[in-house]
Amino acid sequence: MTHTDALSGSGIDGSWFLDTTVFARDTPWLNEPMLAYSNFGIAAFAVLIIAGWWIARRADPATMTAALAVPVASVAAYLINDGVKSLVAERRPCFAYPDAFLLEKCPAASDYSFPSNHVVVTAAMAAALFLINRRLGILATVAAAIMGLSRVYVGAHYPHDVAAAVVMGVLVGSATALAMRKYATPLTKKLATGPLRPMLTT
Repeated sequence: MTHTDALSGSGIDGSWFLDTTVFARDTPWLNEPMLAYSNFGIAAFAVLIIAGWWIARRADPATMTAALAVPVASVAAYLINDGVKSLVAERRPCFAYPDAFLLEKCPAASDYSFPSNHVVVTAAMAAALFLINRRLGILATVAAAIMGLSRVYVGAHYPHDVAAAVVMGVLVGSATALAMRKYATPLTKKLATGPLRPMLTT
């Protein structure tokens, strides 16, 4: 291993990444479902956001504020994560392992790997959804976990890209939702007495 390799993502958990791609090669029946979920599974969170909003309409203004915080948390997590990606500039594993079994096409060299955008966004939303409803939060957590697994399975990310994204997503998602519930609830309460009442309460 060269000095450069030791500083790259392959020097951290490259063997785990390769083991996962071998598993993907040996499970062809799972390839299409995992690739589809990896690329489009984030759309399922739109359904979870709507479910959270529907539950919050029957609750109090603080819960509704937490529901409104879910999409805000996803955007905040993405923006922070994108800054970290540019700063770290870790190349995708497909550059280190071009001969591995990769289901996702290798992106441009400027599309960095650490941390995973898909995972940080879904983890942030899952964390925020817990403040609305515990069962909804658990469902979102399972969906986010599958997203993380799929991103390694298709060859898009190293395991540490996913792990770091989970930590960042949970921190940003929780902080955003808690801050909005604390400081924006009075605004939600005020808006619920006006034309937006049908959207914010029953």
